[in-house]
Amino acid sequence: MKNEHNNNNNGKPLIIPQPIRKDGAGGPDLGPRDVMRDLQNPDMLVPPVTDNGLLPNLRMSFSDTHMQLNHGGWSREITVRDLPIATTLAGVNMSLTPGGVRELHWHQQSEWAYMIWGTARITSVDQQGRNFIADVGPGDLWFFPKGLPHSIQGLADGCEFLLVFDDGSFSDLNTLSISDWFAHTPPEVLSVNFGVTESAFQSMPTEQVYIFQDQVPGSLASQEVQSPYGTVPLSFKHRLLAQKPIVTPGGSVRIVDSTNFPISTTVAAALVEIKPGGMRELHWHPNADEWQYYLTGQGRMTVFAGNGIARTFDYRAGDVGYVPVAMGHYIQNTGTDTLWFLEMFRSDRFEDISLNQWMALTPEELVRDNLNASPELLHALRKEKWPVV
Repeated sequence: MKNEHNNNNNGKPLIIPQPIRKDGAGGPDLGPRDVMRDLQNPDMLVPPVTDNGLLPNLRMSFSDTHMQLNHGGWSREITVRDLPIATTLAGVNMSLTPGGVRELHWHQQSEWAYMIWGTARITSVDQQGRNFIADVGPGDLWFFPKGLPHSIQGLADGCEFLLVFDDGSFSDLNTLSISDWFAHTPPEVLSVNFGVTESAFQSMPTEQVYIFQDQVPGSLASQEVQSPYGTVPLSFKHRLLAQKPIVTPGGSVRIVDSTNFPISTTVAAALVEIKPGGMRELHWHPNADEWQYYLTGQGRMTVFAGNGIARTFDYRAGDVGYVPVAMGHYIQNTGTDTLWFLEMFRSDRFEDISLNQWMALTPEELVRDNLNASPELLHALRKEKWPVV
């Protein structure tokens, strides 16, 4: 890549990348252009020579989405309207202030969540009247099956989290909310339903509240509510960071699905750590599309679609990536810091197939003759799966 230098606001030279390969292919882009965006997408400006053909866009940043601001917090979402290829899952990035409440509500889709930072209190009730109240912190998950009512409230330091829904066309702004239902039910109906006078509803909100500011709640014990039917039999909370990871020289992986988080029947996931110089190995997922969320660092992913088609994308913290089912891919750490990201699937089980392991468990002569493979490659193949290398 050929570069030019200008000075930025700090007086340091700003490298202006040009769409020119080392072999001389391409030519200078003299503008107009978004240089900062080009700096973030070097493998789109100068694609690897192995890229070929067309693939839909497989990257979207939460920074390019609409921010919904409320007293008590904010939210933004990535759905098929923003990333059309992502038909199986949609994501919402949300933050709540200390005491901020995502109001009592429910969805037509199941909700899977990862706490990024801070702490929150979550509540729910199932169809048999069994309740659930718990506090969640960094690295914790929760899962609410579709149709079950729930709430989220920021505790002393507030919080930020990722919500994932098992429908790419979902929108969090199209939620079934308690305030919205009250506002659109005649007072005489409410009076009969709750056995109180109509005047009891005079101060109710006239529209959906969505997120509102409240006081920081007291201790978990102080808010305990005893149900005559008991608590939910399967916990809606899972401590992902407390799981023992699969550790390899290049990083680590924690896998969570219905086998170790039984309530999570429609979303499976893996939390992946890739150290500088490491790579999520060449692999694919046979059972579902992959929806990714990048937590820290930066990386690049090439997706192989078959028939000579492959395309490379660059990702940074706050970005979402997507890989259609069974397409081969890898993710490299291209930065100097550790890359952490989530890979999620609309499935009850996490499944992946390692290219390395597949080759190692296939007759050596067949692999050799298929690829004209060298003895060095054949001897290096591993029968044990290393998710990160």
